[in-house]
Amino acid sequence: MRVLVVGGAGFIGSAYVRNLVSGAYPAHAGAKVTVLDKLTYAGNLANLEPVAGEFVFVRGDVRDSELLAEVVPGHDLLINFAADTHVDRSITGPAEFVLTNVAGTQTLLQAALDAGVPRVVQVSTDEVYGSIDSGAWTEHCPLEPNSPYAATKAGGDLVARAYQRTYGLPVCVTRCSNNYGPYQFPEKVIPLFVTNLLDGLPVPLYGDGLNVRDWLHVDDHCRGIEIVSERGVPGEVYNIGGGVELNNRQLTQFLLDACGASWDMVRPVQDRPGHDRRYSVDDTKLRALGYAPRVPFAEGLAATVAWYRDSRAWWEPLKPSL
Repeated sequence: MRVLVVGGAGFIGSAYVRNLVSGAYPAHAGAKVTVLDKLTYAGNLANLEPVAGEFVFVRGDVRDSELLAEVVPGHDLLINFAADTHVDRSITGPAEFVLTNVAGTQTLLQAALDAGVPRVVQVSTDEVYGSIDSGAWTEHCPLEPNSPYAATKAGGDLVARAYQRTYGLPVCVTRCSNNYGPYQFPEKVIPLFVTNLLDGLPVPLYGDGLNVRDWLHVDDHCRGIEIVSERGVPGEVYNIGGGVELNNRQLTQFLLDACGASWDMVRPVQDRPGHDRRYSVDDTKLRALGYAPRVPFAEGLAATVAWYRDSRAWWEPLKPSL
């Protein structure tokens, strides 16, 4: 069994690789793993240090068709985590998001098609659905993205759908809720707040702080992806949820408590343009395949905060780039 993990040095991709080579996924036990990553600001080989030597690493871009033609053939499973992901960065510089998340996805899917890869998983996000006032999105809900990031991820999803319908490429799409856990780049809300608070710095809270997100531990997300890679039906989309909805004020309180800080450290800032009010996914379809989140939020958050507290050598060099 040969597995190609594209974007495998990023936050979620590296978690999948660490779990895969550590034997967490019995169906792929003993797999030979290749990681392809461009190593942009959010891609970091330090994320893979715990399993160094257990995989082959190739540095490269998903838009490089010649490189992909060399790397992709011979793999039995390809999982695409590669993406530009931060909403704020997409607002100030959307062009790069289009190139990576749409054009890069198409280039990678074409390489998989040319190589005859028998299983492909395109990793996406619940942000493609837009915002929902009540209830939860199923996989059949319309895509109504509101940020350049979400729009480009939706574009990649639709390219994947087209490759399955037009060419028969055996690709599934997963759409997850908000992830948290160790090794997450400190521009994201949880590591940003935690690392700021550990350094005695204030934290920014957008608008009224009542935007709601569903929180999912990265290990649960990766287990959901693994289930789809094993049993997902080509051409289908699978939502992956955590089942813990919190508004940003509630999340902030959790983080303040975990870091021993008070609301004096919170600085309200102007709301993000086009800021989605609420996300919520219905993951009934994936649960029918055996998925359920296993990491309780309070336990997972405490472990995450402890990891950042103990891992300054990992995150301190990254903070000046924010």
